[in-house]
Amino acid sequence: MSALHVRDAAEADLPALIVLLADDENGRLREDPSQPLDSGYRAAFAAIEANPDQRLLVAISGREIVGTLQLSFLPGLSYRGAWRGQIEAVRIASQFRSKGLGEQMIAWAVERCRERGCNMVQLTTKSTRLRAHAFYERLGFTPSHIGMKLHLV
Repeated sequence: MSALHVRDAAEADLPALIVLLADDENGRLREDPSQPLDSGYRAAFAAIEANPDQRLLVAISGREIVGTLQLSFLPGLSYRGAWRGQIEAVRIASQFRSKGLGEQMIAWAVERCRERGCNMVQLTTKSTRLRAHAFYERLGFTPSHIGMKLHLV
């Protein structure tokens, strides 16, 4: 496995990123990687790209996109006005899992949060993803809160 390179996503990366998002038991139910891509994906990409506090990232090993995540920088009043980094939509392609790439990708994202002066980094992971919980805890994340969602659609 060659070194992991992380960069901001380009619109041309969208088909590969949607395939990654659909490459698990939960994503299969909610994502549609068929071509042409749903226009909602392009609209979301444009909104992320236009916001300096949002980054959609791709992880590349060799010449292949092997992972993705979204990194958001959130201002807040709590902790004396501290910023926090929010990591979402983390995926490593199934054939590349358990090779240390996810750890490299998360370490890269945490370092970007440090550079932005964030007080903390947070993420959510589905309650049924026990292997993901163990992975994040191994990287130093603690299960300090209970996340809740209200789906509107």
